[in-house]
Amino acid sequence: MEQTGQLSQDPLVLLPGMMCDARIFQPQIMALSTQVPVTVAPLIGGERIEDIAIQLLQQLPSRFALAGLSMGGIVAMEILRRAPERVSRLCLMSTSPLPDTPAQAATREPLIIGARTGRMDDVLRQSMLPEYLAPGPQRIEVLNLMHQMGMELGQALFVAQTRALQRRRDQQGTLRKCKVPTLILCGEYDQLTPVKRHEFLAELIPNASLQVITSAGHLPTLERPDVVNRVLAEWLAGQA
Repeated sequence: MEQTGQLSQDPLVLLPGMMCDARIFQPQIMALSTQVPVTVAPLIGGERIEDIAIQLLQQLPSRFALAGLSMGGIVAMEILRRAPERVSRLCLMSTSPLPDTPAQAATREPLIIGARTGRMDDVLRQSMLPEYLAPGPQRIEVLNLMHQMGMELGQALFVAQTRALQRRRDQQGTLRKCKVPTLILCGEYDQLTPVKRHEFLAELIPNASLQVITSAGHLPTLERPDVVNRVLAEWLAGQA
């Protein structure tokens, strides 16, 4: 991969989205791991975002660059709130600092019931709709991978992660105090966390930069890996 500068010497910690594992970042691992140590940390440890963050902080290096996608971004914000001195730079992708509204939290209950009663297949398809991704031939391939990851991770984790999302706190205050180089990244077609939400996110953080990835939706790491890899390399090199 062609580089435009020296990458950060701090290890890179990647936090995947809900019901995702390292495969959501496979292109980034391949591209960046020759330049910097890369870790993908699973979102496990309880039914609250705080509990997940506490467990991760016990295992992560003393200082690291942190990038989170979707629910991973929500956990990243909690890590920043709890241990800002350990985060050397921050990237938030396809995410939101806002808590669930009561109405949003209520819509998650039928999904929890479905997962608990053996209907994971349907629940996962309802959770990641085709229109959350950019139109194009890669859409089905990405949806199939998401479904495969979700089925393999299982219903217990789905319930725990859904409960954590229902109970998450408002992180606007955390982001206003953020003092590290921050990249906000989103796909132009993302209907789950739209571009306007990311513009709002970028405005909260002093000197944050916003990158809107064309021809991508909610999962730009898989939809446009070439562009995301380049942008992340620039961010790690202090140029984004």
